[in-house]
Amino acid sequence: MDMGIKGKTALVCASSKGLGRGCAEALAGEGVNLIINARSNGPLEEAAKYIRDTYAVHVTAFAADITEEEGRAKVLAAAGDVDILVTNAGGPPPGSWRDWNRNDFITALDANMLSPIALIQSVLPSMIEGGWGRIVNITSMSVKAPVPGLGLSNSARSGLTGFVAGTAREVAHTGVTINNLQPGFHKTDRSLALDTAAANAENSKLEEIMKRRFQTIPAGRYGTISEFGSLCAFLCSVHAGFIIGQNILLDGGAVNSTM
Repeated sequence: MDMGIKGKTALVCASSKGLGRGCAEALAGEGVNLIINARSNGPLEEAAKYIRDTYAVHVTAFAADITEEEGRAKVLAAAGDVDILVTNAGGPPPGSWRDWNRNDFITALDANMLSPIALIQSVLPSMIEGGWGRIVNITSMSVKAPVPGLGLSNSARSGLTGFVAGTAREVAHTGVTINNLQPGFHKTDRSLALDTAAANAENSKLEEIMKRRFQTIPAGRYGTISEFGSLCAFLCSVHAGFIIGQNILLDGGAVNSTM
């Protein structure tokens, strides 16, 4: 299927690896030119070179912390007007409600709620003026089914979901769509870190933790970043103009719900 977005320009945040990288590559495979972002310049430049060489699209790499106002401003200035925005940021660390203080929540909100909202607010005017745009936020399955130990993430990402629910419907008539992708466990550094933390806490082997995790996923495995990226690319396509304000799970069936 031709996604109809060849020649468009996308800003993909936190895209040197993991789910953001999967989205960047899927868009590049459709002929979309990219501005990719991450905190560390080395891995980011490696990703940019690979994507340029593999997909023959224009790629601008800009290292900055997208969760900070200064970094966000620099990335947006480098990107200019974009047709597609994919927001993404690493989740806050796991822990217990007993340990979190106000600053912990503010940090989580800045990274996983307020930063994507600021990015959305920045790109919407030009998208609306142009009569077309696609915004996809990478959130988490924890919005629909809170994950134990991830209370900071559960809270912040739920706040973003509420903002998107209203805003997506407000701007839909302009040709701009906003949707959320809710990943479950994928084969990423984030999942490895969570599994490693669980193994250390239980004094267990990492393999045992992963085996137990697989048992909670009907698909019996972790997802891949290419699977995730493919759905992101579809949501950014010309075929997805009637998908508005939705929260789409990619969790291998882990969330047991009829809705």
